[in-house]
Amino acid sequence: MRPENLFPLFADVGSLPGIGTRMAPALQRLAGPHVVDLLWHLPSGAIDRRWAPCVGDAEPGRVATLIVHVHRHDPPRRAGLPYKVTCGDETGFLTLVFFNAKSDYLARVLPLGETRVVSGAIDRYGAELQMVHPDHIVAERDRQGLLHLEPVYPLTAGLTGKAVAKAVAAALDRAPDL
Repeated sequence: MRPENLFPLFADVGSLPGIGTRMAPALQRLAGPHVVDLLWHLPSGAIDRRWAPCVGDAEPGRVATLIVHVHRHDPPRRAGLPYKVTCGDETGFLTLVFFNAKSDYLARVLPLGETRVVSGAIDRYGAELQMVHPDHIVAERDRQGLLHLEPVYPLTAGLTGKAVAKAVAAALDRAPDL
């Protein structure tokens, strides 16, 4: 017989907050039917987001977390072209590049004149430093919510890394102190 304090771990994964009827079957295929199964679904790697240079010191080929000021939005002139957002700090400029992006969404998360923290892989396109589809865009006051070492979980169709990470975090919240 199982101790009562372990009952929450044997609940269905669909009972976790943020897990709806569409995500629950995918999580069950990935890890198993119970909350405890998510705790045994271990990361296969990690993304190191601790490197936080100024824009002028950012190196292509590395993941960086940058504090930038949003200067300009350049929506595509026609379908198929990328949406570009020019950002920077006192040391240089960085172009954030988005394909198939919604302009209202980008205007909301990257408002003109505001400061944002962006994290993702740095690339160079010609002479231009850029970050294609940043992994994270947050207000400066929410920077502490970014993980310095972000776990990378094995996935299955219908799930994203962020969704699995949130589900695992919710499962950890249910785990009792043993």
